[in-house]
Amino acid sequence: MTHNKNTPPVDPTTLPDPEDITEADLGQAPPRPESTKKRRFGGTHRQIRSAMGLYKFTSWLTGIFLLLLVLQMIVKYGFQRELFAGGVTEDGNEFVLGLFHEQAVVEGINISLLVLIVHGWLYVLYLLACFRLWSMMRWGGVRLLAMAGGGVVPFLSFFVEKKVNHQAEAELAAHPEGVLRY
Repeated sequence: MTHNKNTPPVDPTTLPDPEDITEADLGQAPPRPESTKKRRFGGTHRQIRSAMGLYKFTSWLTGIFLLLLVLQMIVKYGFQRELFAGGVTEDGNEFVLGLFHEQAVVEGINISLLVLIVHGWLYVLYLLACFRLWSMMRWGGVRLLAMAGGGVVPFLSFFVEKKVNHQAEAELAAHPEGVLRY
């Protein structure tokens, strides 16, 4: 057994038997340190603000395209028309932009279909932005579902975005120590 020069060697015969030690021999326990609930985030201020910006941008784009999609559905199923660009009708008339029955257009770009596809991909990007902000803020799972639901109900993404960004700003302001990482 090695020992430090400044401390005397310990004689194992002078130590009490561990089975003979009682709580009275241990004495008073030291006080526990004050429990401060320190908020932890999954990123720095810059990273969280970047995630908030992406979330805001994608929620607005998704919301706008969702409104266009609703308008497109009303026109398609209510009036049996779709928006086409740069085509020719079956009777040979050329057009730049117009609402026509789907079978009335021989060639052209179906803008109604493009709105549907673009909204779908923007919603995927919106979900990624939701997940990024949610994971950096370390929120619960219900909040992620509420954020994701904002992209499927018309006008809801605008309200959810405002509330989520306001809550994130409030948490960042209330816990500035939580984002100090480096």
